[in-house]
Amino acid sequence: MVDRTRRLLLRRSAAGALVAPLAGFLAACGGKSGWPEGMVEIKWDRDVCARCSMVISNRRFAAQIRGGPHNEAFKFDDVGCLAFWLRDKARELPWLAEAATRLWVADHGSKPEALAWLDARQAHYLGGKHSPMGYGYAAYSLPQAGSLDFDALREQVVLKGK
Repeated sequence: MVDRTRRLLLRRSAAGALVAPLAGFLAACGGKSGWPEGMVEIKWDRDVCARCSMVISNRRFAAQIRGGPHNEAFKFDDVGCLAFWLRDKARELPWLAEAATRLWVADHGSKPEALAWLDARQAHYLGGKHSPMGYGYAAYSLPQAGSLDFDALREQVVLKGK
């Protein structure tokens, strides 16, 4: 009887040792993979831009701001919308100017199915692109010929208007 109980216990332990790593792997696959720490997941074709209220569909032009006393997240369909929103909300939301406020932009150079996210303040912006709201700028991780830094991008977008 003791041998039978011992064999049963060993079988269950071996099965558990095989199942536990598989369960951990499957749980990781269902997580928020691909999103930088602190970024709120964008639900493509459902979430709307904080400025223009258009549905966020084109992954390669998306952006997000997160910060403030309540750690609020604001999502954008075009980096131009982000630039105007920053200008328009500066007085109302003074925390936007704080270094702790996080800004992300999609790396236009990455593949849509494996989208990379960049710190918007460190990204390089290249004009002449067909962006969702027509501002025409896309973010890249590395400098491109004729690319702008974040401050120059904001200035150019505001000069363009909309």
